[in-house]
This record gives sequence, structure tokens and C-alpha cells, in this order.
Amino acid sequence: MNYNFVLSAFADEIDPDLKVQMEVLKQHGIQYIEMRGVNGRNITDYTLEEVKRIKNQLDEQDFRISAVGSPIGKIQITDDFTPHLEKFRHTLEIAKILETDYIRMFSFYIPREEDPARYREEVLNRWKAFLGAAEGSGITLLHENEKDIYGDTPERCLDLAESLNSESFRLIFDPANFIQCDVETYPKAFTMLQDHIVYLHIKDALFSNHQVVPAGQGDGKLKEILDALKDKGFRGFLSLEPHLANFTGFSELETDVITADLPDGGPREFAVAAHALKSLL
Repeated sequence: MNYNFVLSAFADEIDPDLKVQMEVLKQHGIQYIEMRGVNGRNITDYTLEEVKRIKNQLDEQDFRISAVGSPIGKIQITDDFTPHLEKFRHTLEIAKILETDYIRMFSFYIPREEDPARYREEVLNRWKAFLGAAEGSGITLLHENEKDIYGDTPERCLDLAESLNSESFRLIFDPANFIQCDVETYPKAFTMLQDHIVYLHIKDALFSNHQVVPAGQGDGKLKEILDALKDKGFRGFLSLEPHLANFTGFSELETDVITADLPDGGPREFAVAAHALKSLL
């Protein structure tokens, strides 16, 4: 394995319970979590005192946080921004308590059937407000290319990066999300964005029906992307986000790759996803 890549995971896909999340991750040799759901609630919905108690649980098991998997920016661009900015300020404080350098974020859902260009200035203004609030915190804001938000194409992701022109704004590259937008991940999207990518979400998907599949089994060209990153000397997180609950080939796959006595559901699905990624490294 290339040790420039550090494995992390959306552990809430294993189980809602943080204790179970950590137990399963340890079985796979993963000590980082991209923290999103904890005990059935999004981490950004906890008070700061509650987050401190969660941090103590993580410390007891030697776990660290690769990023706060926040929902910031995952509202309509037409929604009131003021309460959302306050939620972001709260999320900044959570990130400090969790001792992570990164917050995962989005660039707002655009009304269906409307031209995203119409909302470009509003998206940029809101992101400038995020960056202003984060100034001096040492925390980098990571934009994920989510379907139906402003930055769901590589062209608009690049526009955000170049227009904001901030050391505190960087990109998460999610191959499956690009496939679900019918975008070629490699070489097109990767080549366009490579200078701004610091973090990857590991999930794959099919062009034919946009179904999420294990890494390397879809059209996301994860092997080519990982090889290109190695050649560039990339150092950063690969965060597993399996999304395999509805994967139709799961029952055939699991007998081939899982030997551990794992319970049904999230732990088994995660084992398939982890095995698929490790086979590419």
C-alpha cells in the first residue's frame, strides 16, 4: 500500500452507534473517520459540550477525524442564508474540538430546469462569507462535487476554485458523483481539477444507471486516478463512502471477499467496499 494515502471512512454507513463504527474500522486497520452521523444525529446538530464527550470517546480508542462531513451548503440557493451561516460558525467550533483541518461542504442546490450561471454570483458571495468566517482558524473548507449543486461539473468546480482563489478552499474529488452527472472522471475531470484536489471520496458508479458499485467496478476509473495521484506525489485522505445498500451484485460479491463473521448490513457492505479499495492500492 502507498502510505501517502491515508484511509478514512464515513463510519455512519457501518452503524449509527459510534462504538460499533470504531470496532469495525479497527478490523480494517482504519483509524480515521470522516464524521457525519454519530448515534443517529449529524455531528453538526450536537452542542459543543456533547462534541467534547464524543472527542473523548474517539481519544480512548485512538481515533482521529479526517474531516467534518457537514451538510453545509446543502440547501437551496434560494433559501435564507443567515441561519445557515450561523450553523457554519457552529461547525467551525466543532471542527476545532475534533482537531481536524477539514470541513466537507457543498455549493447549494440550484432550482431544477434553471441555468446554474444565473446563481453564480450568489454562490460565490455565500462562499466568500464562509471563507471570511473561517479566516484565521487554520481550517480548510473542502468542496464536494455533489449532483444538482452549483459545483456538480468540473467546469464549475474549477470556476469556484479560481474565482475564490483562497488557500482555505480546496476540492474533494468524488468519482461516483461525477459519473452520476454523466461526466468523464479521467482524464477529463481529474486533469482539469488536479491542482486543487486534496481529498478523495472513494465510491464508484455506472454510467448506465448511475448505480453506486464497489471501487474499481464502475466507470469512475479509480485505478487510473489513484495511479495518477501516486505519480504526482499526492499526500492525503481516501475516504470510503460505500453507499452499497442497493448494490444489486452485493450478494454475489460478499461470499468472495468476506470471511470475517460480520453481522448483516453496514459492516458487511463496508467490508466489501474496503476490500475493493485495498485491491486498487
